[in-house]
Amino acid sequence: MLRSLLKRRPLAAVTKTYCNVRLSSTSGNTSLTERSHNCSELRCDHVGEKVTLCGWLQHRRFDFMFTLRDSFGTVQIVIPKEELGGKELVDTLTAAYQESVIQVKGHVQLRPDGLKNKEMGTGDIEVVADSVELLNPCKEQLPVQLGDFSKVSEAVRMQFRYIDLRSKRMQRNLRLRSDVVMKMREFLWKKTGFVEVETPTLFRKTPGGAQEFPVPCKQAGKFYSLPQSPQQFKQLLMVGGIDRYFQIARCYRDEGSRPDRQPEFTQVDLEMSFISKEGIYHLIEEMILFSWPDSKPAPTLPFPRMTYQDAMNQYGVDKPDTRFDMKIQDVTDILQGSGVAMFDSSSPSFRVKLINCKGAANHLKRKHIDHLEAEGKKKATQLGMEKGGVIGVRLEASPASWKSPIAKYIEDDVKERLVKSLGAETGDLFFIAAGEKDINQILGHVRLQAAKRLEENGVSVRDPSSLTLWVEDFPLFLPKDEESTSQGDIESAHHPFTAPMKGEEELVYSSPLKVRGQHYDLVLNGIEIAGGSIRIHRADLQRYILEDVLKEDSSSLSHLLEALESGCPPHGGIAIGFDRYISLLCGEPSIRDVIAFPKTVDGNDLMSGAPSTLSAQELERYNIHVAPQGKES
Repeated sequence: MLRSLLKRRPLAAVTKTYCNVRLSSTSGNTSLTERSHNCSELRCDHVGEKVTLCGWLQHRRFDFMFTLRDSFGTVQIVIPKEELGGKELVDTLTAAYQESVIQVKGHVQLRPDGLKNKEMGTGDIEVVADSVELLNPCKEQLPVQLGDFSKVSEAVRMQFRYIDLRSKRMQRNLRLRSDVVMKMREFLWKKTGFVEVETPTLFRKTPGGAQEFPVPCKQAGKFYSLPQSPQQFKQLLMVGGIDRYFQIARCYRDEGSRPDRQPEFTQVDLEMSFISKEGIYHLIEEMILFSWPDSKPAPTLPFPRMTYQDAMNQYGVDKPDTRFDMKIQDVTDILQGSGVAMFDSSSPSFRVKLINCKGAANHLKRKHIDHLEAEGKKKATQLGMEKGGVIGVRLEASPASWKSPIAKYIEDDVKERLVKSLGAETGDLFFIAAGEKDINQILGHVRLQAAKRLEENGVSVRDPSSLTLWVEDFPLFLPKDEESTSQGDIESAHHPFTAPMKGEEELVYSSPLKVRGQHYDLVLNGIEIAGGSIRIHRADLQRYILEDVLKEDSSSLSHLLEALESGCPPHGGIAIGFDRYISLLCGEPSIRDVIAFPKTVDGNDLMSGAPSTLSAQELERYNIHVAPQGKES
């Protein structure tokens, strides 16, 4: 029966027939339940209708009026006069605290003139209650007050997440998340012929990459590992002829949690056979456009592209935020040897560079500049540059009028030449860095911090629209440290399965650090939301990279190498960091606010108390001994 329906009608029509649920609207969400409508959908057209509503008691006004809230909105309920049976209803409500669960049966009427609320979607009507049933009373005081989250710490919100989820903010975020992932599924399955395949969660430890979560088993001394990604499985699926695979995949990494990281996370994982980089770009751009929220201005296709080298040279990061300017500019020819000690060097690799924060001197005080200089110093320290950092220069009344500790050492004609070359004006603020390496990264960090500081002072810096771009032509390998030049001192820039750029394969054997990889990242508003590559499909090249370039033990990947020898088609793919992507769409600073039950920065679940300890008997079953803290096992 169902198969014959699918042949005649699209799946959406079949779903509507059997479930009477429409995902794109709130109407239909009352089917299969004991309510006739939800609290958000009643309008003037419903006046006179009998309705049954269910939800939480949000506000009570006097003894005859209250607000009922469900997952979709709110509606005002009024109690009739006592001679019409209102006293019994009032008594029921008096016994109920806020957030108690109730059911109301009644009829819809227009609100009296002057009492309509234009701020509410249901503000033109109210429901006159014929009966009120207390389905489940709430305790008197909840630890989380839904009306004022600004006064509730994130720790309390996470501890009582089941209450926090009722808030408008979390309801909006999770429903948008659901809507986007359903549209992505529809696009991949229905429009582009992808096959959804669930890959194993219990796998084995793989070389390189992030720290994994080991999982004990009853076989003594052996462990599973939770996968960092389905990378190997999706490549094996290409060998197996699936051709187009996707999965809404759960992934795990035992790393410190940050605002954009969690120990367990979700990614939209894709792989295709006989695909080029251009094909991947086109697919992802069309999928993002198809699933883009209706409430936001749609992105323009195709997305712009930028090479890794241009990103580093102009923005100091490989995921540039292009919504504002302040690009890094090379001024070595003007400032080198100009009289300032930090600008004096005869090394051919020595550079002097700066960013110009247009008009920033009019908004930032000396303390702000000191803070940004300290940020530059901190970044330099992280990069191992003890004497690195930036110095601020304020442009005052004239091009030659600089306010900076270095101003007195530089001749006026040098100042004027620099200002003219940059098109700088009074009120601009320079941050200058000098050195032989990594100064782009220092300036890139200061650039972002300067934009943040200006915005905190009420200055509009970033373009309000969302800007997405591809970053490509990454190096295939990176030195493990600045002195590394030979095989064995090299690591993959992304992962060891990325194919070298066409025409550069031979360099893998002679000069691996000169090879570019067929890797690409998708960046939204300065945040990496996706990464992928064309993969190595030849076993001999994959084995050489693992064993001879990276000096890894390839035995743990013997299954993959054998598969590549078994007629593996050329293939490539990408994975979208879904939590991070949704947090950007929702305007949330942390992915924790778009995940129903997230972990803390330390990886703890404050609600359930996970992770927890195991008893000695349970540990013995897995042949595990836990050493006392501070002692070796």
